Amino acid sequence: MPDSPDGATANPTANPTGKPTAVARAAEQGLAAALVLASGSPRRLELLLQVGIVPDTVDPADIDESALAGEMPDRLALRLARAKAEAVASSHEGGWVLAADTVVACGRRVLPKTSDTASVRRTLNLLSGRRHRVHGGVCVIDPAGEAHQRLVTTRVAFKRLAAADIEDYIGCGEWRGKAGGYAIQGRAAMFVRGINGSYSNVVGLPLFETVALLRGLGFHRAAASVTPAGDRVAP
Repeated sequence: MPDSPDGATANPTANPTGKPTAVARAAEQGLAAALVLASGSPRRLELLLQVGIVPDTVDPADIDESALAGEMPDRLALRLARAKAEAVASSHEGGWVLAADTVVACGRRVLPKTSDTASVRRTLNLLSGRRHRVHGGVCVIDPAGEAHQRLVTTRVAFKRLAAADIEDYIGCGEWRGKAGGYAIQGRAAMFVRGINGSYSNVVGLPLFETVALLRGLGFHRAAASVTPAGDRVAP
């Protein structure tokens, strides 16, 4: 192990501030490598908890999520998931890093994460009476630093929405920050007349594929608790 400039032994599991990462704390307690969720989405954390996987830490990635010129929606989901994982992995060497991205598209058109009433009204009018696709990109960086990815696509069909349907939904506010302007796990469930593929993918994380990817790479541990950005709380 190399020495630091002042002669002290360098600690590869410390982040740039010198504070031990979740990986270091897991090692100190004799646990398997820590699992880091590189997402601030409450929905993704809830989905992991639903299947008994509890990250040691949540460390949201801060990246530019703009699409590249001519980029297809499914490629965008994969690229952003990997970019999120890589942005966080450098602070958690030796751990598992899980990242995901959800892209809602009508044909080749990527729909925005709606932030105001005008954008959600446009989006819901576009989705009304049509089928669209939800692309979920998942990326896992293993303790050796290698990235592994999966792409899951779900087809969703909306009923024809009346103006009153749209205005009532806007009034509930659950659309804020949602890809495609709706939350299938909320009131928008009444708009969905059909779904082909993973339901959890539309919520924010394709559980079957994510768990299969993690286990296929050798991750089998369910941790006891989760805290933000770099610390693990003992059970």
